[in-house]
Amino acid sequence: MNTRKMAVVASASLCLCLALAAGCGRSRKPVTPAASKEARALLNLFYSISGRHILTGQHNYPNTRDRNTQFASRTIGKTPAVWSTDMGFAEDGDTDSYLARPDIVDEARRQHEKGSLVTICWHAVPPTAEEPVTFRPRRGEAAAESLATVQGRLTDSQFSEVLTPGTALHSRWCRQVDSVAVYLRKLGEAHVPVLWRPYHEMNGDWFWWGGRHEPGGTVSLYRQLYDRLVYHHKLDNLVWVWSVDRPNKPAMHFSHYYPGNEYLDIVALDVYGNDFNPVYYDSLVTLSRGKPLVLGEVGNPPALEIMRSQPKWAYYVVWAGMVRNTSQKQYRVLVEDPFVLSLEDAAYAKVIRPFRNTCGLPDLSFPEPAAGKPESASPAPARGGSGFPGEWSFNEEKSALDEMGRGLIPDRIRISLDGKSLGIQKTSILEWGDERTTEENLTLGGKPVKSEFWNAPRLTTAQWSGNRDSLIVVSVVTLNRGGQISEMVTREAYSLKEQDAVLSVEQSSRSFRGPRRITLVYDRQ
Repeated sequence: MNTRKMAVVASASLCLCLALAAGCGRSRKPVTPAASKEARALLNLFYSISGRHILTGQHNYPNTRDRNTQFASRTIGKTPAVWSTDMGFAEDGDTDSYLARPDIVDEARRQHEKGSLVTICWHAVPPTAEEPVTFRPRRGEAAAESLATVQGRLTDSQFSEVLTPGTALHSRWCRQVDSVAVYLRKLGEAHVPVLWRPYHEMNGDWFWWGGRHEPGGTVSLYRQLYDRLVYHHKLDNLVWVWSVDRPNKPAMHFSHYYPGNEYLDIVALDVYGNDFNPVYYDSLVTLSRGKPLVLGEVGNPPALEIMRSQPKWAYYVVWAGMVRNTSQKQYRVLVEDPFVLSLEDAAYAKVIRPFRNTCGLPDLSFPEPAAGKPESASPAPARGGSGFPGEWSFNEEKSALDEMGRGLIPDRIRISLDGKSLGIQKTSILEWGDERTTEENLTLGGKPVKSEFWNAPRLTTAQWSGNRDSLIVVSVVTLNRGGQISEMVTREAYSLKEQDAVLSVEQSSRSFRGPRRITLVYDRQ
């Protein structure tokens, strides 16, 4: 190659590098004009760890401060680095109470100071109602004209009115957004940047804001929210996280709901059932054009092999109440891997140092964790005994579970038998609150007993097996999800093992989530 050609190539290469650098600089700039230095530093943190680390995270119900995070820390052995919560929508006393917002501000400030990153979503109130509202429609609730629930669907004319200034529904929408902006501003005044994830799972049709991919639909609502918070309220502490669910039908394709790169800083996907399909990941990598990717909500953290093949996920947040969907053994494998960072990890302290310096906070330093296993949620010593009656404690190591882990599985069972009467008392450890105990009093012989489950009607029958060595309990719950009726059928076969010292429960079920078959093992107490 002659000298002139070499000079031309060198010049072209220099121009390309400068162009890429300029493009990189633009991509790292928050979409909020005049974003705070703390928000800019938070966004830069995610660019710096993309492809190098994934941060652990835990969601907390609004009215529980960090109780879910504390439970996760005890169960896993390390504290999740991302603290997640919701702005709330429900009545006073509910875990999702909207009246918890002052406490949310206080807790978010505390989490920020101690080293956690703060992300907030909002199950927004429909403009057809005033706070508080319910999460799902109550049985017999009126139609969309007076929709007072997060789930449900506005009519086309109502949705159009929400987007039309000067109308009643638009004015009410503004008031609702303004009520949340007050608390986001308080966090800004405290110099706390927020990973703000509004209108999550917008490509689904289960929330009132989602599932409208036509012009004047969900994208327009998202942009309207951006304009309200950024230009009307001039909030400068928000890092905008655009959030979708898995596209299990054509109408949910990501591209239908993408508002444009000028309206988002980070791209998020919600994943339940371990459905980490590489197609979703590849689609979002292409769509995001270099912006960071995160897992906004998960029922289970991605396994290490998923992290290796999808390395750009920068954090995951386990939803409240789902820590035990993953076994302690699986967690140990995750948190001991250097790719995965939790609050106590020295590598986390290192990557977060520039962010904390910008925020005027000291570097993180933690004592070495004490040797030993994470705290077990249910120690279960086995003792001898006779027959079904008695108290039983769950043994995770002996049980055969699926990807849902031990979430929703009773920690203790108390069985009583009196002639043809069967009593089953189940006590569950709640990750966000006190223990919950339910009791069923059944009649052996197959007579249905009416009760409720998830605010839905349930019929339960109980009878002996043919050779009377097992108790068979079958329950049928009739669910109404947005007018779609479905059944959740669960069959449990209780039998005794190891000279009556062990209770085995073979559980099979079918529901809208698909079939499930697990074996639960309990030790006699």
